[in-house]
Amino acid sequence: MSTPGVAVRTSRLPARGARRSRPWLALPVAALVLVLSIGVAVTIGPADLTLSEVGRSVATHLGLGDALGLQPLATLRDGMVWQLRMPRILTAAAVGAGLALCGAVMQSLTRNPLADPYLLGLSSGASLGAVLVLLAGLPLLLPVAAFVGAVGALALALSLAGALGTITPTRTVLAGLAISQLCAAAVSFVIFWSAKGDAFREVLSWLMGSVAAATWTSVAVAGGAVLVLGTLLALTGSVLDAFTFGDTAAAALGVPVHRARWILLIGVALLTGALVSQSGSIGFVGLILPHAVRLFTGARHRLLLPLSALAGGSFLVWADTLARTVFEPRELPVGIVTAAIGAPVFAFLLWRGNQR
Repeated sequence: MSTPGVAVRTSRLPARGARRSRPWLALPVAALVLVLSIGVAVTIGPADLTLSEVGRSVATHLGLGDALGLQPLATLRDGMVWQLRMPRILTAAAVGAGLALCGAVMQSLTRNPLADPYLLGLSSGASLGAVLVLLAGLPLLLPVAAFVGAVGALALALSLAGALGTITPTRTVLAGLAISQLCAAAVSFVIFWSAKGDAFREVLSWLMGSVAAATWTSVAVAGGAVLVLGTLLALTGSVLDAFTFGDTAAAALGVPVHRARWILLIGVALLTGALVSQSGSIGFVGLILPHAVRLFTGARHRLLLPLSALAGGSFLVWADTLARTVFEPRELPVGIVTAAIGAPVFAFLLWRGNQR
């Protein structure tokens, strides 16, 4: 008797979005906004550049300068575009896209509107790994240590949830919170016991989240993870639609509930670990962007997931632009900017939901 009811409720899911005019046009528009955001953000800084200079530099490095008849930039200005600003902004775009996508998946998978990519202790685990190698004087190992820490925290959280019985969303969240607090306590202890002088400042900057040290290697790691893992996660919209109605309804619709949950959690953990290893812990992106996008798309995940990724990329590009220019010549960690913007926006979304 439950299956027909599920069919009726599932059939209503697209109808909510169908009332909106051509919702799929939002994808190319959001993609265009992201591309323009990256291009304009590169021009902003202590030394102003123009979009034409950015285009000439990019075309030259891609080997298209001669074919397009473009003159290469002066060495100094070309270095500002290609070596300094472009890697940082592309890394910010990739990290923002990945975090927003992971946040949307986690909120649907756990049926918890307060879920974000760090819910299962991923951020605290990554922070513990990063702090250990920074204080040991091995900064080159920071990405590897942060990634291993994030995956290790996930393994502990899922092991704890499994030890309590069948892995359910509630048990997963509670286990993640426990592991997160344990790793956070370990980070605090290590910093209190060992951090001094410049090491403390370096650790603090990483914990607040920053893409200031991004290189083309950072672009390759973060961008590659988003292209591979992010694409796979973005294709799970129909599975997450089924999870919206609970495990029983999802199973009735033919979804292998436990296997799907494990695969999605591991995919989110791997992607989040790769992103955090390059940027540190940047809060609120994975929490508020999916909620904001739902105002336009409704609950349909096949549109929500890719649109959240595009919106998250644009959001973090501009947040990082503010972080590096608003108090110029000093820079803020981008995590401070995302928190300053995200907290009031999230409060507004809560108020709006309560009014509805």
